[in-house]
Amino acid sequence: MARDDADYDPDEVEDEPEASEPEVAIEISGLSLYTHVGVTAAEREVGQRLLLDLRLDVTDCDATVTDRIEDTVDYGQVCDSVNLVAQQRTYKTLERLCAAIAERLLAQYGPEAVWVKAAKPEPPLALPVTEVSVEVWREAEHGE
Repeated sequence: MARDDADYDPDEVEDEPEASEPEVAIEISGLSLYTHVGVTAAEREVGQRLLLDLRLDVTDCDATVTDRIEDTVDYGQVCDSVNLVAQQRTYKTLERLCAAIAERLLAQYGPEAVWVKAAKPEPPLALPVTEVSVEVWREAEHGE
């Protein structure tokens, strides 16, 4: 069908759809760490096992095309970073520990967002519970 140039409006031309960046979620479940976290001094001194679940939302992940570890976030290194944060100091609350981990992962790996869950499978409570946990979610700040 021929176009009538008199009716042509360049603003009505449909733009080519932009290719979206591959979005990848890297998840680590059940990372078991022995840490010194707790409200009481005894809890911090003796220490306890925590289970951590992590999720990093990565926008620029060339590994979907290149298949190279250098083009993604290495989850082994993520585990090492989390362990380092958990061992560097003692924390009274799981909230602060999760926030410190999230801040480190955002700074070190540059994901769009990070989700951290820390669970105490054997919390020192008077009543029986399977576990207690705290979740923290952080998004990257984009400076303009």
